[in-house]
Amino acid sequence: MKTRRLGASGPLISAIGIGAMSFSDFYGTTDEAQSHAILTAALDEGVTHIDTSNVYGPLRSEAAIGSFLAKQGNQSSDLFSIATKAGITKDPDTGARAFNNSPAHLEAELDGSLKRLGVDRIDLFYVHRRDTATPIEEVTETLAGLIKKGKIGGFGYSEIAPSSLRRANAVHPVMAVQSEYSLAVRYPELGLVQATAELGTALVAFSPVGRSLLTDKPHSPEKAAGLPFLKVNPRFQEPNLSANIAAGEGFRRLAADMGTSAASLAIAWLLHQGEQVIPIPGTRSPEHLRQHCEGASLDLDAAALAAIEEALPVGWAHGDRYSAAQWDGPEKYC
Repeated sequence: MKTRRLGASGPLISAIGIGAMSFSDFYGTTDEAQSHAILTAALDEGVTHIDTSNVYGPLRSEAAIGSFLAKQGNQSSDLFSIATKAGITKDPDTGARAFNNSPAHLEAELDGSLKRLGVDRIDLFYVHRRDTATPIEEVTETLAGLIKKGKIGGFGYSEIAPSSLRRANAVHPVMAVQSEYSLAVRYPELGLVQATAELGTALVAFSPVGRSLLTDKPHSPEKAAGLPFLKVNPRFQEPNLSANIAAGEGFRRLAADMGTSAASLAIAWLLHQGEQVIPIPGTRSPEHLRQHCEGASLDLDAAALAAIEEALPVGWAHGDRYSAAQWDGPEKYC
C-alpha cells in the first residue's frame, strides 16, 4: 500500500483509510464480528488509518475498534493511526441535535473516546461540527491544548469552509479537514482543495464512492428507501436516483474496459487530485475493501483522467448531496 502524510508533519499512513461509520448501522445492519473482519482485512491489505466518531452508533464504532485492538496484545498501539471526532450532541432541554465546541465538552468527549478505543492517545481529533457561537480561533486554542496534554497528535475540522481553515491555521497548524469529495461531489474544488494544498493540510475525503453511485452496484431505489439517511437525501430519492444510476453507466463501462471495478477507479481518480487527498471509504464487505485498495495502486495517465471526466463531467449528478436538515452544520462557501 502506498503512503501519504497526514498533514504537514503528521504520521505516514496508508493512501486510503477506513471510514468506520460503517461499523454502526448507518448503511445497514452490522455487528462487532463483521467490523472485526474488516479490520483484519485492512491489516492484510496494508491499510493503517481508521476514521471514527463518538456519534457513530452512537459509541458502537469506537467500541468495536477498541475490542479489536484489545485482542491484538502489545502490538495494538502500532497497528492503526486513529482519528475520531466530537462536537455533535443533543440539546439537554429539547433533545434536538446541537453542536458544542466548548473546552469542557471536547475534552470530556475525547476522554470517553480514548477509553472506548483502549488507547492513551490518538493521532487526529476532529471537531465534527462547528459551533458557530464559538470563534474558530478559540476552538483551535482548545485543540492545541489537547496536543500539549499528550492526548492527541494533531487536530482537524469536518466540513468547514476554506476561509474557516485559514482562520484556524493562523492560530495553529491544522492537520486535516474532512469533507465529502468524489466524482459525484466536486464542491471542494471551489477552494478547499487549493487551500489544503497550500497550507499542508490533509484533505480527508469521506464517501469517495458516492454512497454507492460510483460502484458497480449502486443502491436500488428499494434499498435506498430502507436506509434512514438516504431515504431523505435528494440524490437518492426518485426520480433523481434512477437518473443518477443511468448517468453512471458510462463510468461503469469505462472501469470494466480498463480491467477494474468502478469503485477502484473512483478511488484512483480521487488520489490523483492532490497528494494531500486521503480517501476514507466505508464498507461492511472485505471484498469491497479490496476493491478500494486496488484503486490505491492504479496509476492513471492524462488520457485515462480525461476519459473519466468525459464519462462523469462536473455537475452530472441529479439532486443535492444533502437535504435541508442534513445541511445543518456543514459550512457552505460558494
